[in-house]
Amino acid sequence: MPVSDPSARSVPSPSHPAHSVDRAFLGMQRRHPDVRWDAGGVAYLSGPPPGLADFRAYVGSRLRRLPLLTSRIEGGSRRPSWRPDADFTVDRHVHEVVAKGPEGWDTALHTALDAPFAPGTYWGIWLVHGHVPDEYAVCYRFHHACQDGSAAAMTFRSMLGEGEPSARPVPGKGRPAGLPRRVGTAVGLTTRFVAGSLAVRGRRPAVSFVPTGERRLSRGRVPADTLRRIAEAHGGSAHDVHLAALAGALSAWSARSGVPLPRVKALLPVDARRPDEEQTWGNRCFALPLELPVRTAPEHGAGSGDGDSPLWRLEHVMATTRKLRGETWRQAIQDLVRHMPDRPTEWYMRRMLSPRVTDVMATSMPVADKGSLGDGRVTGVALLPLLVPGHLFGVGLSFFGNWAETSFVADRALPLGESLPELWERAVHELDSTSAPL
Repeated sequence: MPVSDPSARSVPSPSHPAHSVDRAFLGMQRRHPDVRWDAGGVAYLSGPPPGLADFRAYVGSRLRRLPLLTSRIEGGSRRPSWRPDADFTVDRHVHEVVAKGPEGWDTALHTALDAPFAPGTYWGIWLVHGHVPDEYAVCYRFHHACQDGSAAAMTFRSMLGEGEPSARPVPGKGRPAGLPRRVGTAVGLTTRFVAGSLAVRGRRPAVSFVPTGERRLSRGRVPADTLRRIAEAHGGSAHDVHLAALAGALSAWSARSGVPLPRVKALLPVDARRPDEEQTWGNRCFALPLELPVRTAPEHGAGSGDGDSPLWRLEHVMATTRKLRGETWRQAIQDLVRHMPDRPTEWYMRRMLSPRVTDVMATSMPVADKGSLGDGRVTGVALLPLLVPGHLFGVGLSFFGNWAETSFVADRALPLGESLPELWERAVHELDSTSAPL
């Protein structure tokens, strides 16, 4: 493992204006300082863990690729910018949690999930080890004003991978002649989703538990080719299959837990960066609501009579997401994120994150083909989506190596929350068996 000065900094860079979505998250933090506005991920590694001093030196050596992480927000609430932090030190951002033997692993990991950031910092990394000699984890968490999922995936690749570009779909460069039509499409798209948020159908899930404020992480995984095979058979995407399986898992979870789900809306973050935009800086995402087909009666007789057919759920999801994958909607979302003013942006984000409108944060991200830290190899990755108060949970789908890994982040008090990954895996296998050729 390379060793360097633990307080190594990135090459100084000029100030970088905060984006309107960055400012929206900062504004929500000021209004709700008691809410946890952080997300992140956990990398699981094989091999003996490094010592804390060496690990800090390693992180410091990688920060030269990530100028945002050595910056701080300045300029007040009106015109904030990310500027190099002259007082930056690695020690304030990189920490260690040691498990007390094998039985202490869950406690150690969840300590890293719930630990507060050091004062004045926007991110932290926790080295978690001590349960067995040849396994450890690296937990990275960031305030959502600092990054979105695509930027965080780039951070993973810079820290633990080769820094290869993300496999994210981006629209081509727009032509000036198309601007009037693009403006109309962007305005129409915004109106559609805002109107949908003002007329939410159905009652909210009646979850009768008192949140503890302690987050718990549970994981499931299936071969990535399984999702792709199902998607190819039906003309959708692997993410469509994930969402359909999520709806199936929620249906089974509702039956087991006794929690009625009259409707479930997922909030989907969409990366809206232009091809020439840097992935390591701030937020360039747009939040889109999608109603999950959880025990909803089909309108046209497809699937089973109770609307619980795996294929019917997949068709329901694809009917909505098909437009999102099209060039027109992607360009409209990119235009919205680029040009929407601060106040409408923050209003929209607050509205979409509200549990009166959405119930689940559902994100997905291609992470990397492989990763390493010195002689240690990354064996798995779990995303840590934003857990909004009042939401059932956050769920993240990551593609790492040959695996599609799903992670559920929920309050410790959520009934049977630990069963969700198994139910998701089972729903994927049901879709696979239904999609197999006769």
